[in-house]
Amino acid sequence: MRGYPFLSHHGATRGITGSCHQLHVDEHSSLLVDCGLEQGAEVQAPADGQQLGFSVQGIEALIVTHVHLDHVGRIPALLAGGFHGPILCSEPSARLLPLVLEDAFRLGISSDQLQVSRFIERIQQRIVPLPFGQWHPLIDRQGVKCRIRLQRAGHLLGSAYVECDVEDVATGSETRIVFSGDLGAPCNPLLRNVVPPERADILVLESTYGDRLHADRSQRQQHLEAVIDRALTDQGTIMIPAFSLGRTQELLYEIEDILYRKALLKEEEGAPDSEVDPIRAMDWSELPIILDSPLAQRVTQAYRDLHQYWNNEARQRLSEGRAPLGFRQLISIDTHAKHQQVVNYLKSTGRPAIVIAGNGMCSGGRIVNYLKAMLGDTRHEVVFVGHQVKGTPGAAIQASGRTPSNTLIELDGQGYEVRAKVISLTGYSGHADQAGLLAFAVGMNQPPSEVVLVHGEGRAKKVLAAALQRRFSQAGLEVEVTIPGAG
Repeated sequence: MRGYPFLSHHGATRGITGSCHQLHVDEHSSLLVDCGLEQGAEVQAPADGQQLGFSVQGIEALIVTHVHLDHVGRIPALLAGGFHGPILCSEPSARLLPLVLEDAFRLGISSDQLQVSRFIERIQQRIVPLPFGQWHPLIDRQGVKCRIRLQRAGHLLGSAYVECDVEDVATGSETRIVFSGDLGAPCNPLLRNVVPPERADILVLESTYGDRLHADRSQRQQHLEAVIDRALTDQGTIMIPAFSLGRTQELLYEIEDILYRKALLKEEEGAPDSEVDPIRAMDWSELPIILDSPLAQRVTQAYRDLHQYWNNEARQRLSEGRAPLGFRQLISIDTHAKHQQVVNYLKSTGRPAIVIAGNGMCSGGRIVNYLKAMLGDTRHEVVFVGHQVKGTPGAAIQASGRTPSNTLIELDGQGYEVRAKVISLTGYSGHADQAGLLAFAVGMNQPPSEVVLVHGEGRAKKVLAAALQRRFSQAGLEVEVTIPGAG
């Protein structure tokens, strides 16, 4: 007979998406940590939020580490399957989750307003916001007790790793299981860095970048500034495909800082307009920053409202009267009609601008119309700030930037020649690299006796497993590292 507590996994074992982990507390009850969609090449069923793949019987609560769809996208199916328990998450995630699920419901299930409203009402009724760093009792009955605590994970506003204590009342023995969720990379401009847990008996650890180290992040803003400077010289538009949640807000924050410093330099130099280089007819203070995504706008507003969760430096800028996510040159486009007007205007006038639009892989969303209009013009630039999944239009465009000859890219079934410049900026990954994952696992006062690797490709898991074994062995520790589903 299997002993309690134990784990079963309903996603993120074949690849990096679909995170969904069930902690069986006793024979009657369990907890679910995340309920995400499998995406891209990992999908084996329609990605409409309706495929669950397991029974909800005995699941007493869902704990959400953060609100990316590969961690929450199966929540509609969970509710449809009969789940009636609470949805526990951090306070920022409680604000963001309805926004993300409403958008996904409209796109993947139904755009009928009545159905959307009913679904969001059900979600909001179940959400229980939890403050970071405080224990919350979940189960307290004869035989077993269970409590959880959320700690900042640094991946996204509101992202958390989960500490879960399960106590066998009869023996007094306690098992602590830690679920990492997605751990963030250091130096996120808005978020506080990850602090490892005090201890764990079992660690369920993501492994997205378990086989590599990130490029130096300290120079990424300077690289972004250089790209924008060149675009101004070329009198072109910079098109940045970016997902609405997390990456967009980081970009806005860094662009505001560039604009702020440029304005200070201009004041110090005091050059009259007659001395401005005629090739650079538009200076930074006139450059429109166009945010063209209704969801990104709603998320950005939520980020502004949740500024108490920012790091110290970001909050310091607010106290100085700056608006890192709502500056003067930021233009938000809401309706599709206005979107099309902006596309046509930029194509016809050649006015320099920065456009941030979804989606990040160029496989849909408003960025596609900008690409169709401007990929064929050498004045413009496509700037990638994130990994492009193989087989997506974004990956094809990114690859074209590494070849000397013009390339045809298919968008909405038609071929478009890539003559625009294509740039890939490093340092924008939202995930911890191998060094960060090792620091999290090894940096505890009481390291785990077992590490379970999830949320990564096969190679990343194997390389990280070997690295973990080396580090634990060097510290004189015997730790079992397992990879669920590995044959």
